[in-house]
Amino acid sequence: MAYGGRGRGGGGGGGYRGAGSSLPGAVAPRRPYDDDDSEEGQQQVGEQELATKMLQIQSKRFYIDVKQNRRGRFMKVAEIGADGRRNQVFLALSTAAEFRDHLSLFSDFYANLVPRSGPPNPDTLPEDGKLKSETMVKDNRRYYLDLKENSRGRFLRVSQTIARGGPRCQIAIPAQGMIEFRDALQELLDEFGTDDGGYKGELPEGRHMRVENKNFYFDIGQNNRGIYMRISEVKTNFRTAITIPEKSWSRFRDIFADYVDKMKDGGEKGPSESNK
Repeated sequence: MAYGGRGRGGGGGGGYRGAGSSLPGAVAPRRPYDDDDSEEGQQQVGEQELATKMLQIQSKRFYIDVKQNRRGRFMKVAEIGADGRRNQVFLALSTAAEFRDHLSLFSDFYANLVPRSGPPNPDTLPEDGKLKSETMVKDNRRYYLDLKENSRGRFLRVSQTIARGGPRCQIAIPAQGMIEFRDALQELLDEFGTDDGGYKGELPEGRHMRVENKNFYFDIGQNNRGIYMRISEVKTNFRTAITIPEKSWSRFRDIFADYVDKMKDGGEKGPSESNK
């Protein structure tokens, strides 16, 4: 296995990536889990690169970086194709440990497949090319693991999505390199552990409410600044959102309760009294 270093001490984009709304006419708010909005990225304040490994698997290079910011530690996995194209996904350390375990299971499954001689026969392949699939969920992120086969061979596609509207980021690991990839993850996890840092409990599920022709979504998330609530208002061709830090929730609640009480008191007054 070929390991290579790229230097330490901070670099690249930090945290987990999201994107704004693609609905026509909508002004896309910055999602609170966006630590980096550009492809190249800008260094996140207070972010450190703790370690990096490089793997050469067939014509692809993979960089596995362990990073740390105010929220905690995480991994960034970048795939560099032969044409220089870059794809990447982000994993909490606990998710990386789960991914490592799945890699072992996928490798065993792959080892028991009938060896292929020549190009695959389209008539014998599953309709979607998938040979085995698994899913991982972490907070508001979902990961899809699909062992697939196409005209170029067998590979494991790892896709990361963000809840409600985020883009799908993905990498593709050649099936022959899954064990090598697992071993690299194991070495990093042996050194840094599986503790993500930050909030230890399970975040509440999102809620939805419909009022007339509007839909309101309440989502609880966490980023390097802490826990937040994102309230999204969605109509047919319009979407907007606000983000409320956890430390302000009780104050928002008190203000809402105060307005509810005042409007309730006003509605109970008779017509003659309200016209005085």
